[in-house]
Amino acid sequence: MELIIGAHVSYKKEEQLLGCVKEALSYGANTFMFYTGAPQNTMRTEIKEEKIKEANELLTQEGMDLKNIIVHAPYIINLANPKTSEFAVQFLKEEIKRVEKLGITKIVLHPGSHVGVTKEEGIQNIIRGLNQVVDRTTKVMICLETMAGKGTECGSTFEELKQIIDGVNYNEKIGVCLDTCHIHDAGYDVSNFDEVLLTFDKIIGLSRLQCIHINDSKNGRSSHKDRHENIGYGSIGFNSLLHVIYHDKLEGIPKILETPYVDKEYPPYKFEIEEIRKKKYNEHLYDTIRFFYK
Repeated sequence: MELIIGAHVSYKKEEQLLGCVKEALSYGANTFMFYTGAPQNTMRTEIKEEKIKEANELLTQEGMDLKNIIVHAPYIINLANPKTSEFAVQFLKEEIKRVEKLGITKIVLHPGSHVGVTKEEGIQNIIRGLNQVVDRTTKVMICLETMAGKGTECGSTFEELKQIIDGVNYNEKIGVCLDTCHIHDAGYDVSNFDEVLLTFDKIIGLSRLQCIHINDSKNGRSSHKDRHENIGYGSIGFNSLLHVIYHDKLEGIPKILETPYVDKEYPPYKFEIEEIRKKKYNEHLYDTIRFFYK
């Protein structure tokens, strides 16, 4: 099967989408994910049509499919909190317009945190917000991300995501992004991933699964911490993650690395993708990366 593997890349105002494609190619990736601006604020640069055209030309040249490319919504969007929900709805609408202009069809969204209200109220706020954002004309699939359950996060169980999806009127436009670190930290046993996938299919349905974030975890199962680790260096382990990546039921689904930079400076993605393609763990990953970049 063709492995669709990539990483989180930077979107910079000079080259925009073209720069994203170039960075992904430098990692040996055939897909990628990015924010269209800083995830922690509302500042956005105008999208340049010529950069979209140049990016599409390079994508075609390199055989990279635009339908596998993902935008991540900024994490300042919190539909669950009633104090921020109005802002969240408006900003998400604007972000979706940007995604549509780029020609991308999937946007990953953190469901939200129920600050100041109960979890059930938070979930109802998310449903209400999505029903204000999604209508029959929406071209983008909103992929709700599985969360670790840190603090007041909603969406740390498949049942919670199912409840949100069922409450959305045009829910054919709602998918799921499964994050391996998050589900591990939420309590799911990634070392028994076949069982996890059966549970997901029973509760939500595999047809909803649009994207997978491949991350190891710094913490033990059920820690509810959400701290990503490099592939094979955490408590999930290389072989368990490899089983997820090459699972026959997940063929054709983009897999995206969001693992930490080495020494907070050097991107590990070129080398982690190489490990994944070779199916061989590099126990000297950090030294390899430091040598390469220095």
